[in-house]
Amino acid sequence: MLKTVDIQSLSLSRGERVLFQGLSLRLSAGEAVALTGANGAGKTSLLRAVAGFIRPDAGTITFSGGPNAGPGLDGEALEPEIARRDGVHLLGHLEGLKPTRTARQEFDFQTAWLGGNPAARDAAVARLSLTPLLDLETRKLSAGQKRRLSLARLIAAPSALWLLDEPLAPLDERWRAVAAELMAAHLAMGGMILAAVHDPLPVPARSLDLGGLS
Repeated sequence: MLKTVDIQSLSLSRGERVLFQGLSLRLSAGEAVALTGANGAGKTSLLRAVAGFIRPDAGTITFSGGPNAGPGLDGEALEPEIARRDGVHLLGHLEGLKPTRTARQEFDFQTAWLGGNPAARDAAVARLSLTPLLDLETRKLSAGQKRRLSLARLIAAPSALWLLDEPLAPLDERWRAVAAELMAAHLAMGGMILAAVHDPLPVPARSLDLGGLS
């Protein structure tokens, strides 16, 4: 199991503009970190770099864990591709759903692709009250319903590190409370959360301000 993420002296840019330089952060099992800062400060880019979709200009992102990583132990260094494949979920600001497919088709595909099993899938559907939505095309879902579908993916195919981009933004009060419960349970089981936020995370979290211009 993935136990730690260690970011050292990371620099990222977008086009000709430097987002940040020399950023360091260590995230361990059971911890959450909230990334704050102005729009364009690099919060989403940092999540995508950890997920492996963006190559940093400088610095390193390393993962550790494995079968020898017991309580209080970081374990061995993991190959980044393996760590990301087996231990990382990215929930982006946009849901990435195909508009003409039903919620059932999208969720079944994503759950299978991520290695989930039918029992976990059914539990996620029940936890997020998705049954009435499953036969609707995703283009007919509200923003909050789409986010619930994405949140269900996190528990249908569990991974140690959740990379969340504005996870609460489309949710009403009821579903924000459910999201808080899911996050708290994930951390209690040794999971990790790195989230780009404007609203505070509903779980205890360290804050890392990336600054930037308003």
